[in-house]
Amino acid sequence: MSSTRKFGQWAEDKSSSYLSDQGFNLIRANYFSAYGEIDLIMQKDDLIIFVEVKARRSIKYGMACETISQSKQKKIIKTAYHFLDEYPCYEMHNLRFDVICIQIKQQVAKSILQDFSLVNYDLEWIKDAFNLDTI
Repeated sequence: MSSTRKFGQWAEDKSSSYLSDQGFNLIRANYFSAYGEIDLIMQKDDLIIFVEVKARRSIKYGMACETISQSKQKKIIKTAYHFLDEYPCYEMHNLRFDVICIQIKQQVAKSILQDFSLVNYDLEWIKDAFNLDTI
């Protein structure tokens, strides 16, 4: 697994744990359809959230939360509809599209990125980051 993929997996794991601490249960991670992927699908009571996780090692190419284009939002929404078609038991739940951004606080050597427990980071949870009107 590449270091980029390991970093992405670490960010998704941190995000899932954070949401679990907020009372959400993981339904599915890395849900794929022909339209795209949803990083996390979580549930709390009658609310289903579809979560895009964005992580950046530096701000050289912008902040993590600045990288979710309208095109990406449309793909996530279409993938969410695909999920609901595949799992109709969730159709009557309230839906929300959230984003979790993880930003590494300081420049770190690639060797440190093999052990992410040594990395300081900021996590920002943007609730209702976009909605069905996007498509």
